[in-house]
Amino acid sequence: MRNSEKSQGQLLEEQLLYSTKNIWAALDELQKNKVFDFCEGYKSFLDKCKTERECVSEIVNIAAQNGFADIQEILSTGKKLFPGDKVFFNNKGKSVVLAVVGNTGFSCGVNIVGAHIDAPRIDLKPNPVYEDSELVMLKTHYYGGIKKYQWVTIPLALHGIVVTSDGKHVDITIGEDESDPVLTITDLLPHLASEQMQKKMSEGITGEGLNVLTGTIPYNDENIKNKVKLNILKLLNDKYGIREEDFLSAELELVPAYKAKDVGIDRSMIGAYGQDDRVCAYPALQALLDLDRVPEKTCICLLTDKEEIGSVGNTGAESTLFEDFIHYMCALSSFKEDLKLPLTVLAKVCLRNARMLSADVNAAYDPNYEGVLDRRNASYIGKGIVLQKYTGVRGKVGGSDANSEFLASVRLLFNQNSIIWQAGELGKVDQGGGGTIAQYVAKLGAEVLDCGVAVLSMHSPFEITSKADIYMTYLAYKVFYNWI
Repeated sequence: MRNSEKSQGQLLEEQLLYSTKNIWAALDELQKNKVFDFCEGYKSFLDKCKTERECVSEIVNIAAQNGFADIQEILSTGKKLFPGDKVFFNNKGKSVVLAVVGNTGFSCGVNIVGAHIDAPRIDLKPNPVYEDSELVMLKTHYYGGIKKYQWVTIPLALHGIVVTSDGKHVDITIGEDESDPVLTITDLLPHLASEQMQKKMSEGITGEGLNVLTGTIPYNDENIKNKVKLNILKLLNDKYGIREEDFLSAELELVPAYKAKDVGIDRSMIGAYGQDDRVCAYPALQALLDLDRVPEKTCICLLTDKEEIGSVGNTGAESTLFEDFIHYMCALSSFKEDLKLPLTVLAKVCLRNARMLSADVNAAYDPNYEGVLDRRNASYIGKGIVLQKYTGVRGKVGGSDANSEFLASVRLLFNQNSIIWQAGELGKVDQGGGGTIAQYVAKLGAEVLDCGVAVLSMHSPFEITSKADIYMTYLAYKVFYNWI
């Protein structure tokens, strides 16, 4: 209907009311093809990167192929950074920061897109291997917020590293190759589960009950008590050269053994493990790589570890990781306006003038569980990147709350660049909630807004996202990087 044919009320409604858009309805065939092509690369990334270490390794390789240099190596050379230079900082192999230097000095601030690359999973305990009834099991300790019952009777792969007593690093991946065996956690058959079925869902499977079935063949020696355990340890020693004591200095993670898959008859969605928060990390990385000109402000992609357990440790957002990187950048500045300031002052001014999108996911509205969501303030699959003004739990506790001025400026930026977006929050007020890395960068003085993809079945072994949302998020982050 043309504007001339619309009633005064219809025109006023369009002018005053807030409404969301279905991305698919707004795309032509060429644009839809771009969405599907982009998401093929994303699925490949998910399949290669099931742990935070694998993410960093893959990202560093991609960065090197795209002309990024290690900033720690540059620091030792005395060279300076100039517009268009590309650098990365590999923080202990578990978090990574990448930057493209802009045309203006660091004192003018930087544009940051920050995501996390860890995901809920099941870790092995330090002394995991035991035998019971001629079954070898592995003791575990889950990582992050999981529903424990979702992790039983599914194929699991073992990923990680073992560092032996002589300092040798041994990479282990079991369960990803088509010829590999997989591991699994058993469950009780329904015929004998009447007592289990009476328990609350949170108690039906216990943390100590997440023991992984690993083997049944005994070592052929009657003098040995735990024959099956010895056989498993021998197999591991033959292939990887490790002993049982080496598990004490290992980081071994159990993740779903399957690959990312298209979901829906129309292939409009992706189902995969670890999309929280790699569904934001990948677009953030790709948008930085795809900058087609030197940006006005320096652009930074911050990818952290440990978010699922509070962003703690020396690889999480609560560490000095990001501050260190900013100091490194400022120390290498070649801009005249930057050189007028002492290094510590320059770094603080840079952070004060910084703008950041905390690229983390939000809960998508699910008709099966509508009771926990406020439909008027929920986010929806296929309706664009989600702007989340505040996070936190029951009264915004432990969250970050963007100020009105910054949120309005991001809205304007997206509207001017045809980015389809929606506003949302994580559930009803007293139902629960969650936080992101936003609070840790905000406390440094930067303007921060949570901004990411809506996800169904979040924190499950098979999370669901919309391909259209993923591509729109990529476009949004690219626009943000180029923001003057």
